[in-house]
Amino acid sequence: MTVYHHLFDHVLTRTDPERAHHAAFRAIRVASPVTRAASRRVARGEPVQAMGLCFPNVLGLAAGFDKNAVGIDALAALGFGHVEIGTVTGEPQLGNPRPRLFRLPEDRAVVNRMGFNNEGAEAVAQRLQARGARVARSRSNDRAFARTVLGVNIGKTKVVPDDDQAAVVADYEKSTGLLAPHADYFVVNVSSPNTPGLRNLQAVEKLEPLLQAVRRRADAVTASRLPLLVKIAPDLADDDVAAVADLAVAIGLDGIIATNTTISRDGLSSPADRVVEIGAGGLSGRPLSERSLDVLRQLRSRVGDDLTLIGVGGVTTVDDARQRLAAGADLLQGYTAFVYEGPLWPARILRGLATR
Repeated sequence: MTVYHHLFDHVLTRTDPERAHHAAFRAIRVASPVTRAASRRVARGEPVQAMGLCFPNVLGLAAGFDKNAVGIDALAALGFGHVEIGTVTGEPQLGNPRPRLFRLPEDRAVVNRMGFNNEGAEAVAQRLQARGARVARSRSNDRAFARTVLGVNIGKTKVVPDDDQAAVVADYEKSTGLLAPHADYFVVNVSSPNTPGLRNLQAVEKLEPLLQAVRRRADAVTASRLPLLVKIAPDLADDDVAAVADLAVAIGLDGIIATNTTISRDGLSSPADRVVEIGAGGLSGRPLSERSLDVLRQLRSRVGDDLTLIGVGGVTTVDDARQRLAAGADLLQGYTAFVYEGPLWPARILRGLATR
């Protein structure tokens, strides 16, 4: 058992998960000068070419950890080749009432119903603009700092009704206009279970005009073409997975992220009464692995080699990572495993992938 595992199992599990997250994230940011120096000596993996971008390595941090773009480079210093911020909404919002984040240690899983709590697109855009200036100043003397690939993940503001297509499009267009100029790639999130009606937007008849509108707005505010992806849920039926894949190819998306959290509670080892007590929310972590891998395989068989696929959901071990890559993932992301395994987890995964 590592020091972090001991700390997690005997201390952090007794702490409110959301408070523990904020405390851990603050510690990561405070320690960033040390971890950035140390990152030059640990495994950082091999570069990956995808979507016209050069990723320092295959492993990234999924959206949800850094919602407001406050610690991008501190997280990258731990070994992540890309960091995806968000989900950011057009308007600031507090999210759902607390408690809204829960651990299931027996399953190495997390349930969240955060509800896209974030400071809103305007505040995040200002922070990204300031970071861009810092990156430009440091480019010559800190390559790792400058090479971090930044993904920006956007979602629907809760008060915007999902059945008002014009309002939904306008909401996503606002976020795109403010945030796209600062992103290396851009993600439309229509798959969180914690914003009412959001998953309805995965229906092709609603998704196509939304993605087309985001594409047009991104093109209008960026000097070069910004890679655009959509993030889908593992709970889609296989026919709907195929429909999204066909749409992505037809309209020229650059990639798909598979998958977001699940509303399923099948096969859990955690006590049933505990699961019932927690209630609604998206489940992430090890229990998601099998379905997320299956969706990834379906997507790759449907889209061929042209689209970038990012595998996320239950990627915990080196074997998990290898399975996703073998199934057709170009890139990987983690979040829940990072919570359970600690700050050395990215380096361990990259070292393991380098050892064939």
